[in-house]
Amino acid sequence: MALQHTSGFQPVVAAIAGNAVVTVSKFGAAVVSGSSSMFAEAVHSFADTLNQILLLIGLRRSLKKADETFEYGYGSERFFWALLSAVGVFFIGAGITGYKGVTSLLHPGEVEFSVIVFVVLLFAFLVELYTFRVAARSLRAAHPGAALRERLELADPMTLAVYLEDAVAVLGVAIAAVAIGATYLTGNPVWDALGSVLISILLAFTAVTLILKNRIYLLGRAIPEDLQEQVVGILEADPAIEKVVDFKSTTLGWGVYRIKCEVEFNGGALLREVYRRRSMEQQYEDVRGDFGEFKRFLADYADRIPRLMGKKIDEIELRIKKLHPSIRHIDIEIN
Repeated sequence: MALQHTSGFQPVVAAIAGNAVVTVSKFGAAVVSGSSSMFAEAVHSFADTLNQILLLIGLRRSLKKADETFEYGYGSERFFWALLSAVGVFFIGAGITGYKGVTSLLHPGEVEFSVIVFVVLLFAFLVELYTFRVAARSLRAAHPGAALRERLELADPMTLAVYLEDAVAVLGVAIAAVAIGATYLTGNPVWDALGSVLISILLAFTAVTLILKNRIYLLGRAIPEDLQEQVVGILEADPAIEKVVDFKSTTLGWGVYRIKCEVEFNGGALLREVYRRRSMEQQYEDVRGDFGEFKRFLADYADRIPRLMGKKIDEIELRIKKLHPSIRHIDIEIN
């Protein structure tokens, strides 16, 4: 699959471009005004840019084909790089922003009024709002008709990262504007410092949410419950399978799964399959009274059954993959 058509690509690229431009403008406004909140926003956008570059690296690496080292492919690369990105949000975004805010609370500095600050904030708000809408559209397209909470639960970690980071970015710009405005009106720099601390808290919350999300996938999250029920239904609907004794699954990449199950075969169904072309009574008459023929019959029977079971397993695996292409690897074992 081409990188451009990979889930999460459009939101990530839009966010990188938008945040890169916004970062430069915010740092310029922070230098001009000396505002702690504006500095926090600049660091916030800088961290978002770096973190979304990590997401793009993860997307690209996750498309590598399987090889001798990783026989199930590199799909989990996206979760690993998304985890690094979330850690970056926590330490670079929340850490530096929080440090600056606390320092400004303890040692307040003068904040100079400048129209440039509010122009930059307005520009940043519009850009962040656009990238947020790109991520929101991707979420809606991936899960049409689902409620927002369900979309966030089922979302690709890449798209979710951009969605949450941009949501916090939009909110952060609003907080910075209010904090700086309150400082200008009251002459008290504490408001500006409090704005920086609040932005830091929002970034920390976002980072922890993304870290926990990617941790689940890196540990090997099972396939969705409804998909598991459908697969078990396909298995037990086949006359050759008596029941599914054990079922395990894991996520190999975004939308790529591996399943392993133990089944009990239906001996009667297999026997009918083996002798559907010849009468069992005729078989009995052929070997009756002839020990040599009887031994050959047993050897032939012992040879047919394992081959028939293997053939049945192959047919069932193909049927599952055809109905559910996201299940790439299937291991069916006989209990």
